[in-house]
Amino acid sequence: MDYKTLPTGRFTLRDVTVPGCLIGRTDDLVRTDIGIDGNRIAAPGGTDVPMAGAMVLPSFTDMHTHLDKGHIWPRASNPDGTFMGALNTVRADHANWTGPDVAARMEFSLKCAYAHGTARVRTHLDSVNGQFRRSWPVLAEKRAEWAGKIELQAVSLMSCDRFSDDGEFLEIANMVQELGGVLGLVSYPMDGLKDVLIKFFDMAASKGLSVDFHTDETMDPTSETLRAIAEVVIETGFDAPVVVGHCCSVSTQAEDRAMDTLDIVARAGLNVVSLPMCNLYLQDRIPGRTPRNRGVTLVHEMKARGIAVSFASDNTRDPFYAYGDLDMLEVLRQATRIAHLDHTDTDWVNSVTATPAAVCGFDAAGLATGAPADLNIFRAREWTELFARPQMDRIVMRGGIAIDRTLPDYSELDDLMRPQ
Repeated sequence: MDYKTLPTGRFTLRDVTVPGCLIGRTDDLVRTDIGIDGNRIAAPGGTDVPMAGAMVLPSFTDMHTHLDKGHIWPRASNPDGTFMGALNTVRADHANWTGPDVAARMEFSLKCAYAHGTARVRTHLDSVNGQFRRSWPVLAEKRAEWAGKIELQAVSLMSCDRFSDDGEFLEIANMVQELGGVLGLVSYPMDGLKDVLIKFFDMAASKGLSVDFHTDETMDPTSETLRAIAEVVIETGFDAPVVVGHCCSVSTQAEDRAMDTLDIVARAGLNVVSLPMCNLYLQDRIPGRTPRNRGVTLVHEMKARGIAVSFASDNTRDPFYAYGDLDMLEVLRQATRIAHLDHTDTDWVNSVTATPAAVCGFDAAGLATGAPADLNIFRAREWTELFARPQMDRIVMRGGIAIDRTLPDYSELDDLMRPQ
């Protein structure tokens, strides 16, 4: 497959493999034809393009990223691979986060995501100590510049101990409202957490904002802020979308307690996003000791309860995760291996396509007739072929036209990585 050989206009991709769940079928994988007419999916017709069973997926949605942190590793590497090592290193690097610095690294990351077949991205933005005044305007610029290629959302990021219904947090909330963002919070055990959560939800409701949490990003079983968030949502009746990310500690809790918490989460209607690569990197890291836990949350038990479960990239080449390239196929591949998604439900591909798009409120029609012809085509006829290789020869089609997938070179960021 070569993007230069695909036709344009009206044509049909003959004999492709499609996950049944993406076209309303109960089958795992289906061999079918996909017609394209201009920039839309259509009934088969026009020029035939033999595809020999190549797998077709719709464009990806990456609903939890950190574009403002991306690619600072060369100048701000994690000294020991721990969560605290990452946190302290990023805080120190904030001094370098000028508008141009954030813009250049954000641009680099978006180029990568686009080349890998992602059309929708939600990013968290560090907003503490006035950083929101630098990063949020950059996000607004990038959202305009990338319109038609990648749809961008942003979430404010600040820890629960810094919440206040006035002062800087209120300033941030006002900017989030002005720029059409999502109100965010990092939750962890602290005195008065329930009161903070109630006031946080009140603020979000008063401004008509949905919310997105970093939740229990730890292996400590006593960390139960996921449960607290769910209980407060039920108590307050907050009815805008609520996203909870990470949720690691529930995987280390006693079975009865963990399942009871998940029942409450389901009743509250929370949406979960698991970040398997970052959690595998940071969690249960102790010098000289082999990790015992994978860090991934209880995705099977959540999905069985009707909880919306998505997977996302999280960090890329920064102190929280030294690797990654905003490639959602890599995310799905690693999630499959880490969380044993194989030998189970056949619709997990929704966790990187339809589910996160719906949770975030993105318009993504998938593979339906009339939908934008935004397709990712892989030289693979079944899941094992798809996941066995990096699929760097994939075709990414946007609006019925195969794009140039050349990735940006890391040297583009060299000047930013030199000591200031």
